[in-house]
Amino acid sequence: MTDTPSNLQIQSDRLWGAILETAEIGGTPKGGVRRLTLSEEDRIVRDWFRKACEDAGCTVTVDALGNMFALRPGRDPSKAAIGLGSHLDTQPTGGKFDGILGTLAALEVLRTLNDAGIETDAPLCVANWTNEEGSRYAPAMMGSAAYAGDFTVENILARRDGEGITVGEALKTIGYDGPDAVGTQKFGAFVELHIEQGPLLEAEAKTIGVVEHGQGIIWYDGRITGFESHAGTTPMPLRRDALATFSEIVLAVERIARELGPNAVGTVGEVTIANPSRNVIPGEVSFTCEFRSSDSDTLKALGETFAAAVKDIGSHRPRVEIDLEIVWRKEPTHFDPKIISAVREATEALGYSNRPMVSGAGHDACNLNQIMPAAMIFVPCKDGVSHNELEDATQADCAAGANVLLHTVLALAGVAKAA
Repeated sequence: MTDTPSNLQIQSDRLWGAILETAEIGGTPKGGVRRLTLSEEDRIVRDWFRKACEDAGCTVTVDALGNMFALRPGRDPSKAAIGLGSHLDTQPTGGKFDGILGTLAALEVLRTLNDAGIETDAPLCVANWTNEEGSRYAPAMMGSAAYAGDFTVENILARRDGEGITVGEALKTIGYDGPDAVGTQKFGAFVELHIEQGPLLEAEAKTIGVVEHGQGIIWYDGRITGFESHAGTTPMPLRRDALATFSEIVLAVERIARELGPNAVGTVGEVTIANPSRNVIPGEVSFTCEFRSSDSDTLKALGETFAAAVKDIGSHRPRVEIDLEIVWRKEPTHFDPKIISAVREATEALGYSNRPMVSGAGHDACNLNQIMPAAMIFVPCKDGVSHNELEDATQADCAAGANVLLHTVLALAGVAKAA
């Protein structure tokens, strides 16, 4: 084996140019990106990604859930590919970096190796996972979750968005209902680069976050059914107010997360009043909520305490019906120690300041860690803002993360002997 040049660096301007170019696909007036999964904008960026990977000498395949895999051959085809990448979809008001930084940095790693004439022992495979964000379809990270065996392909294909369109229908519409069975592309390990989506790295002036753990998540869909009636003529004791009931649930989510903290958070992210009117008592409310913790016992306690609170709310509001469904549960992630060490060693060899981290957000690497060694690399984002059009990161930090990704992947894949 030959040693990888310690000064090997990605082309910062090329990576930055790719970030700015793809940000125009679904770009918003405020400088963010709206590129919902399996939308027309998603199709366009997928086509861009496919062509860029093919131009880099990769073979691109697509599976039945639209997961994309760009394979760069290695010297030893018997070895499982080292995976790298992330996702291309965004939140409704997303930014330029969430997800796509990891995918474009992975592409830049391949371009850099091509420029340097470096062949790896194991193949490298850049992945774009379908519906990481979970904003159009639930659950989030459904492409990698099905790959990891958490859901069947049939279950995912049947999921519907708010307009009743199934995943299967949306895939066909954009032409990404691939021929390969989910799981056809194999990996020996997976590394994902991502912006932190939190404030710690920036606050501590650290360049790289070495991610050791990921938070567990419980997602709920809820529906409260009361009775619509006139706001002026219905006495207070006779009301069946779905929205007033919902307000108690919101406060319960906040209270429970605070009481079981500090390693706990809870959020109500969506609410819809059916047939809203200013002079009608709300008769039906649908909502989503979630809890997260990196500790399994705390996550369990969050779920149990919330279930008890909802039962209690229902008991003193017997004229209103509360239906609560767990639509997704993900236990906390503990990334592979050997891959974590590879990330840390690459970071320190390159001279970047760093710190160990827990990921507050869910990521595809968290799913993949269930079936293969995996880990993550974080870089700072301005003010910790993400899932927002104001999301921002510096060119220097993005390049630093890509350099750590490059050297981590080379350490895992091995560098082939010169011909």
